[in-house]
Amino acid sequence: MDPEVFFREWRRRGPDERRSLERARALAEVLRLPDADRPVLAVVGSKGKGTAAAYASAVLAAAGLRTGTVTSPAYRSNRERIRVDGQAIGEGELEHLAGGLQDAMRRLPGRTRGYLSPSGLFLLAGALHAREAGLDVLVLEAGMGGRSDEISLFPPTVAAITPVFREHAGVLGDTVAEIAVEKAGAVAPGTRAVVSAPQTGEAAAAIAETVRQITGGVVEPEAPPHAGCGLPARLLPAGLARTSAETGHLAALRFLKALGRPAPEAPRLRAVLETITLPGRLSWHTVPGTGTALLADSAIDRAGIAAALATARDRWGAIDHAVVCLPDHKDLDGAIAELGDLPVTYARLPYDRLRFSHPLPEAWDVADAADLTPERLAGLGRRLVVLGTVYFVGLVLDTVDAGTERLFQVP
Repeated sequence: MDPEVFFREWRRRGPDERRSLERARALAEVLRLPDADRPVLAVVGSKGKGTAAAYASAVLAAAGLRTGTVTSPAYRSNRERIRVDGQAIGEGELEHLAGGLQDAMRRLPGRTRGYLSPSGLFLLAGALHAREAGLDVLVLEAGMGGRSDEISLFPPTVAAITPVFREHAGVLGDTVAEIAVEKAGAVAPGTRAVVSAPQTGEAAAAIAETVRQITGGVVEPEAPPHAGCGLPARLLPAGLARTSAETGHLAALRFLKALGRPAPEAPRLRAVLETITLPGRLSWHTVPGTGTALLADSAIDRAGIAAALATARDRWGAIDHAVVCLPDHKDLDGAIAELGDLPVTYARLPYDRLRFSHPLPEAWDVADAADLTPERLAGLGRRLVVLGTVYFVGLVLDTVDAGTERLFQVP
């Protein structure tokens, strides 16, 4: 079965057409989802969702629960969007799930307005796989929103909220507060706990009020302790990802408590967390066949870019070149300010939905992302920093043959 089914309606969407949550809900009903036998830990936010989902999943797997994880987008393969105990599913399993979705989609009424989004279809496929494989729990990462995202079809036992900022303005809301309300809207009346990363005052107030309204005042958002989550620094990622990792860790502990399960024993938890790899999140690589070292990070704003550059300089002392891919709707002004006098190659992606028209510094080179071969990357220097959207960083990870099959290992 062709996995193209995940993208078919999205690719055929009309001008200004948006995804249809109602159509996704109808498809979920045909698939008999959600499945009450598999409790859900939901992860929403503007940045760091993948890190929080990885750490939450690792904690739950260390506690002895067979854990399904659905994240979006993928890096090198769409199989990575659906994992069991950290391992990406196989090609045959993905094809089987695509067939199940296609059969169910044939039972829907004819499409009139609104399409089934790829991230929503992978979410449904991941839940379907969890049922067929007899998994114990699900960790689900939202695609773009919360209340309007397909993740809202799966009432969570616990929700984790990573940092929220003014992302997708005009789509999710016009202000940080409105966007925070949208994200927190993934919480359900039966949610037992909400763990929120430290937020700006505007976002924190909006999240707290939304959670109170939905849960009838039963649940108050909780943040990781100011002194950290109690894990050694060596078990946590560097830079801004640390906050999301701590949020995922605490959310998993609250999830286990809600299920009446004990937290994993410290030695076992350490053994699992020591194996965590976060591709494209301050991850280190080597360009094949060369001596060129590369730091890859899906930073899309000034703070993230500053953290990535500081991490690279801390290890290398200096950076030879930066490769950046930030469409117009990302914080390109912030990137320009942080990159300063560094040599930069600005990469563009060939998608009509993304605009690359922002004025660039005259000294920057411009290239198509597809032209960034190992040879071209190696020609830029021996210490490279690659920054930008998750999709672009994934293309570079594929170019350097980075390992992305497993997020963590369970002894």
